[in-house]
Amino acid sequence: MSIATPPGTETVADLLKRLGDVPPSRVRMVPTPGTATEKDVIRFHNRSREGRLFELVDGVLVEKGMGFHESRLAVLLAYYLGSYLREHDLGVILRADGTIRLFPGVIRIPDTMFISWERVPKTGRGSGEIPTVAPDLVVEILNTSNRRREMERKLDEYFRAGVRLVWYVDPRRHTVRAYTARHDFTTLTIDDELDGGDVLPGFRLALADWFAQAEQTGPKA
Repeated sequence: MSIATPPGTETVADLLKRLGDVPPSRVRMVPTPGTATEKDVIRFHNRSREGRLFELVDGVLVEKGMGFHESRLAVLLAYYLGSYLREHDLGVILRADGTIRLFPGVIRIPDTMFISWERVPKTGRGSGEIPTVAPDLVVEILNTSNRRREMERKLDEYFRAGVRLVWYVDPRRHTVRAYTARHDFTTLTIDDELDGGDVLPGFRLALADWFAQAEQTGPKA
């Protein structure tokens, strides 16, 4: 049986490099790489209780890198952003099970995202459907399975699609890279605050408070 792979891909090494050097353990071999479709993404998304979600890249299902600590950070950030939006009715927040189409055949699942009312899809909102939308803000919380080339590819896609602000969160280093363009970013440390800028005017979050709450292991004294 012939194997359909993305053009220019002759070996497994070629495939992994094309996907951004992702670990082999995150590449699903069924359906065969190069043949996966959005229907496959939806099918596995509906089975997300198994704890696995897949993005679609070049006809390949690539598992979304997820973890306990990363999930806590994403949930907390969604809470802080939700509190802000209750006072500033600018749009909606989605967490790490929100699937979006950036381009035909490119499906991504950011850990958190904000979509302004102007960009919220007005069509394709049926159960399980994947909307085509460029969020105003995208947040990716890095874990040990993420690779530099993978995240660079995502940056290219996000800004090419029209995303206005991207936060790359590194829990191990307690830092955030805040991108306002593909090659324009500021590195924030534990002593700094996240700033919503023009996307979320007035939103500020102390990184020290956010990381401390995510790392809390018991009730406060």
